[in-house]
Amino acid sequence: MSMDSPANSEKCTGFSRAHALVVAVAAYPNISPLPAMVTNDARDITAVLTSQAHCGYDPRNVIMLLDGQATLEALRHELDALAGRAGVDDTVVIFFSGHGALLGDPSNRESALVPIDCDPSDLSATVLLEAEFSAALTRIKAQRLVVFIDACHSGGAGCFKGSRDAKSVDLGFSEKSLVRLAQGSGRVLIASSRASEFSLVMAGASNSLFTQHLLGALRGDAATEGDGLIRIFEVFSHIAEKVRGAAPGRQHPIFKASDLENNFPIALDRGGAKSAAFGVLGDNRREEWRQLEDILTDLYPIGPIEQDIWARAGGDVSQLRLNGNGRANWFAALRSLRQGGGGAGIHRSTLVKTALGDFPHHRELARLSQNRAGD
Repeated sequence: MSMDSPANSEKCTGFSRAHALVVAVAAYPNISPLPAMVTNDARDITAVLTSQAHCGYDPRNVIMLLDGQATLEALRHELDALAGRAGVDDTVVIFFSGHGALLGDPSNRESALVPIDCDPSDLSATVLLEAEFSAALTRIKAQRLVVFIDACHSGGAGCFKGSRDAKSVDLGFSEKSLVRLAQGSGRVLIASSRASEFSLVMAGASNSLFTQHLLGALRGDAATEGDGLIRIFEVFSHIAEKVRGAAPGRQHPIFKASDLENNFPIALDRGGAKSAAFGVLGDNRREEWRQLEDILTDLYPIGPIEQDIWARAGGDVSQLRLNGNGRANWFAALRSLRQGGGGAGIHRSTLVKTALGDFPHHRELARLSQNRAGD
């Protein structure tokens, strides 16, 4: 069986044999925080991967950890979960946007991913060290494994994703670490920039420069073979060309792989196309869910636990991942609800009805209560 067979069989029904872990940390409490674009990156990557008009991943196979959710324990747990559910013929994408850290001998630094709960006074025990990350990747059996690292680098300022007030933590991610992490069949590491450069956020942009063009590739802007699939070489070529063009001489994305025989597909190439299955009706439903998220964040800024709104609507708060700010918690809760989670008794209609009981003159809620398309 060829490497392309599983994906080819899914082009019409979705890229269901794909899994993703999407992580972003901006609100670091103990080291310099990062711009809000960092969490925008994760939300947008998750949205395009799970879009049936774009990449076709099953939403149940895509896990997102934002800010307070992205603890060291959570990273370890989700990497183990990936190893448990991804088969040899599956595709796995891991995306990390946040701080990287450099530790150890200056002549041969070891890199690490920095979770939300890192402690600068005990850094090696509170970050995901390169060796541990590599071991976690090795446990994942999938022969199509791509890791995107959009990590900041020490010394950044202004529009850069780093900051000079990093509280003595040596921030960055070394290219030697990328080489070591790339060891393994079918494993690819793509980083936002060289170790000597900065991962840029351009003025007025809603995403980092790297992720902006990664999103473009996944939305269908990259050159493809015209067979309905987006492949790894085309993704990197698109990112590299666009980033270098937008920041000449300032940022160069890098690609590392040690044992790669195939230009394997990582997503469907639907380019935003509509069909009877996910056409205008699907767009309307997604827009209503986004409106509901905005409304609930405004009315219950703490999140689903405020005024027991989730429980009163028939939900089970214990089934939710509530570790971020109010909007992040609502995003996670509504995503769970769309996938049939959050409690056996809660539905979109019961949530809207309960909120409308608290705010009976809220026009947008009243309109949503009259439209049951998202139930």
